[in-house]
Formats: sequence, structure tokens, C-alpha cells
Amino acid sequence: MAFAGRRDAPEPPDFGILKRLARDQLVYLLEQLPGKKDLFIEADLMSPLDRIANVSILKHDVDKLYKVETRPAPGASDQFCFLVRPRVRTMRFIADIVNADKMSGRSRKYKIIFSPQKFYACEMVLEEEGVFGDVTCDEWSFYLLPLDEDIISMELPEFFRDYFLEGDHRWINPVARALQLLNSLYGPFGKAYGIGRCAKMSHELWRDLEEESEGEGQGRKPEIGHVFLMDRDVDYVTALCSQVVYEGLVDDTFRIKCGSVDFGPDVTSSDRSIKVLLNAQDKVFSQIRNEHFSSVFGFLSQKSRNLQAQYDRRRGMDIKQMKDFVSQELKGLKQEHRLLSLHIGACESIMKKKTKQDFQETIKAEHSLLEGFDIRESTSFIEEHIDRQVSPIESLRLMCLLSITENGLIPKDYRSLKTQYLQSYGPEHLLTFHNLKRIGLLTEQAAGETLTAVESKVSKLVTDRAAGKITDAFNSLARKSNFRAISKKLGLIPRVEGEYDLKMPRDMAYVFGGAYVPLSCKIIEQVLERRGWQGLEEVVRLLNGNEFSVSDSTVEDNPAWESQRVILTVFLGGCTFSEIAALRFLGKERGCKFIFLTTAITNSARMMEAMIEARA
Repeated sequence: MAFAGRRDAPEPPDFGILKRLARDQLVYLLEQLPGKKDLFIEADLMSPLDRIANVSILKHDVDKLYKVETRPAPGASDQFCFLVRPRVRTMRFIADIVNADKMSGRSRKYKIIFSPQKFYACEMVLEEEGVFGDVTCDEWSFYLLPLDEDIISMELPEFFRDYFLEGDHRWINPVARALQLLNSLYGPFGKAYGIGRCAKMSHELWRDLEEESEGEGQGRKPEIGHVFLMDRDVDYVTALCSQVVYEGLVDDTFRIKCGSVDFGPDVTSSDRSIKVLLNAQDKVFSQIRNEHFSSVFGFLSQKSRNLQAQYDRRRGMDIKQMKDFVSQELKGLKQEHRLLSLHIGACESIMKKKTKQDFQETIKAEHSLLEGFDIRESTSFIEEHIDRQVSPIESLRLMCLLSITENGLIPKDYRSLKTQYLQSYGPEHLLTFHNLKRIGLLTEQAAGETLTAVESKVSKLVTDRAAGKITDAFNSLARKSNFRAISKKLGLIPRVEGEYDLKMPRDMAYVFGGAYVPLSCKIIEQVLERRGWQGLEEVVRLLNGNEFSVSDSTVEDNPAWESQRVILTVFLGGCTFSEIAALRFLGKERGCKFIFLTTAITNSARMMEAMIEARA
């Protein structure tokens, strides 16, 4: 689709049905074990469950609720139901319970419900532990959790580490099935675009599933017209940058989990924490979530004055007017006032924390790295950061950003930074460096020549289609970001006369203070503008290929349909709130609507933690 001129974006589809389907299936599965039972729930399923089902539904014939890893009470039920992720360690926990019951002569029924699906490895563990015949297994096909009117998450944070670090393909099937479900409910999708190896495999498997289901839903008017799939490793730079839009800063500072956040006493100005749901229903948050942080305080101050003015209207009202005001407006005003107080408190807390961390200096160093200026000065800033032991995660993030923007570190810098880091934060991070190198986040340039020189030599060797295998082998052997060349080709660093206007932004660069247009978002914009990858061949080569553009011949391409302006963007390996804000801005400018499907919401800290956690 070519972007339309500026006009109102269409309304997003109603994703409420996804919650209802998940809830109904869960109730059905629990009923398959009739009578009283104890339910064990995996810790990271608690928050998603909270979003789709209340406690009364979960307590459907359930006597006691346990968190997985918690041992059952002595007088526990004669039936155990386990609602779990398909993990080996969880299977060992269940096997221990079953075997302990066998040893004590206790007879129980055991049911394991895997979410979103069971894996062969889990069955193998149960068999090895000698309990496979004692349990019944089922699957809860909970692939999609709507977090907001335009965000759906698969809540699979381990996807990033499993696929991009370990090369484990097991989550590709759930992605394909999630796409199949969305296609059947809101499609059929007219065109599919994508880039990245995982995106390509997911798309191919999805198409195979569609063929098996014989194209259910074909011929009806779709609600989503196009889909764009992208691997996280196509653009690590954006995910590594400090977020400066309000929602991104809240995530970086307080950690948004399943669309809600816990604001502590420093925000609530009381002795207790409050859990707040962050979505379009929050009238205050919905107006500031995509704004650059520098604009937020001004908006909140004005909002505070407006609310006070609405309260002051009570003066001079007669009894009937006062009665109408109390019954129709007062409750809403009080709710808005409460939310306003919380967001002002959150802003103040962010300001305090970011000032302590020399936030402005960090942003300045990041901008220098993105633009390719003062690299030596930025390297010294990172060394100082490490020496002061500011934060192991922050130091890693800055080192990775330096590496990716420079196509790898020169050997001398790599050795020096690695040594300083290990001395500062401990030798146990040796494996962290191995993981970062393996995934391509922190690499060392080949001695004696830059990657660009090596790449040009290999390119000369590849002169025909048969030699494509050489290119693939080269890419897998030395995957580099080529960021500087891509940035130049796509114009990711805006050239602005004077000061960049953050209150009235003109492009997506505002999400990084006007310094950088997110690469992932620029690619999506360009491909949709061109209706494919034509004219982007050089960019695709620098991004290591695996691009695709597929039209569904069975779907009528009717430009008049609103669905042609609704685009499902799929981020495999995680999506940041900065990218969501940038594409929301683009949609507003171009009169279209972006819907986000991501394996999980991510940020730089979560990415770094995944590399450290991989030690286990």
C-alpha cells in the first residue's frame, strides 16, 4: 500500500474477543478435571491471567491456588492441575511431586496444561522421570494477550534469548499459530512483508497452516489489510537507545508488566504502592504516553489548571445543577485528578533518578555514537561509567551501542573495555561477553581490516546465483550491523536547521530527541511506501537479506476498504515503546493505523539481562 495523504486514521479492530476465547478455553480445560482440585500456576503466567480472568473464574472448582515451585500442603486435594510454560525445570518440579506421592503411597490425579503449547522435550523429561503415564497433558492455546487497543503481546520474553542466542526454533510454531488466529478473526491479510530469518520462517509456516485450514474466512471483508514481520536483530540499535518518550521512560524506570505498573511510595506520596493499568482508557496517560518527556510537565500543569477550573464551576450552582454535577461529572473528575497526581509523581520520580545517573551526559554520548562523532570521547565516557560502577546493565548497554554503531570494536578497545568491565563487576561476566559476541551485540573487528573491506572482497567472489551459499556462510560467520552505511542510505540522522521542535515534531526522530529515526520504523515506512522492497536492494544487502513481499491472490485489494489502512506490525524478539510511539506518529501523519504484535515488550535493560541470565 502506498501511504494515503493526511486524514483521520481508521479505528482499530476490537480485540476483546481474544480475551474471551482464552478465558473460555481455560475454563473448559479446568472442567476436564471434574471435582475439587488444587491449581499450580507458573509465576510468569500470573500477570497475563490477571488481565483475562478474575479470581472467581480461576477458583472454578479449585480448592487452593499455588505458585509453581511451592510445595503442596499436607492436606492437599486428591487432584492436582498444573498451568505452566513448557519448561524442563517445571517438568522436574512436577515429577518430584508425583514421585514423592508414589513413595508415600498417596493416590492422586495429575493434569498438566501447557501454555501456549507443549514441547516434545517436556514429554521426554516426564518419561525419563518415570511419571509420563501418571499425568494427562493438555494445551491452552493462549497466544495473544491484548494490552491495549493497538498492542497485543505473546508474553514470551524468553523468545529473544532462545531464538537469537541459542538458535532454538521452538517458538516459531506459536508465532505462526498466532498469525493464523488473527488472520481468521480480522483478515484475510492482503499483503505480507517482512525481513529477517525468523520472520521468513514464521511467515512460511503460517502460510502452510493456512493451506491446511483451507483458507477459512476467505471472501469476507477484512479488518486488517497488511502484515509486516521483523526480526529484532535487524535493528538492535533502536532497542539499545535510552527511551525519552513518556511511556518508554516509565518502562525503563518502573518496569511496565503486562500493561500495568506498580508505582511505589515515592510516586504515590503515601506509605503504599499502587498498581496502575496503563492504556488508552487512562485519560491523562493516553495524552502524554507518546510525547517527548520535555513536553510532559507542561501538559500536566495545564491539565491540573483545567481540572481545577472544572471543580470551581460548582460555585454559584443551584441545587439542581449541583445534583447533576455530582451524579454526572464528579466521579470522573476525581478519577482524573487521582491519575493526574500519579503521573505528576511518576515524572518527579523519573527526574530524580535520571539526574542521579547523569542522564543528559548519557544521552549526549549516545547521540555522538549514532552520528559517528567524537567516538574517542564517547569511549572515555563509557570507561568512566564502568570505573564508577554506575550500573553493570547500563555499562553493557553503552558498550553494545558503541560496538554496533562502529561495526565492532577495534581489538585494543575491545580488550581494554572487557578487562575494565570484568575488574569492576566481576569475572562471572566472562560468559556474558561470550553471549554478546555470539549474538552480535558486542563484537571485535577483524585484526588489520574493517568488516567493510572484508565484505567488499567477498562480494566480488559472489558473481552468480550458485555462489549464494558463500554469502550465507559469510553472513552467519561474521554478522555485523553495517549501521553507519544503512543510516546514510535511509537518512536516519535528520539534518535540521536550528533547534529540533519536540513539541511539534515533523518526523519519527522526535522519539529520540530529534537525533535518530528508529531503523525498524524507517524500514516499515519505506517498504509500505514502495509497496515492496524495490529500490531498497542495497539496504537489504546490508541487513543480511531474508526479505519477502507476498500478495494473497485470493484477497480482493479494494482501496476503499478501511482495512487497507490498518497494518499489523509483528516484532519477533521484542518491541520497545519508542518504536510504538514512532509508528503511532507515522500512522497519524499518513492516515493509517498500526497494530502491534510482539513476542514481548522489551527495552535495553531486558535485552542485557537476557544475555546475563543465559548463564543459567
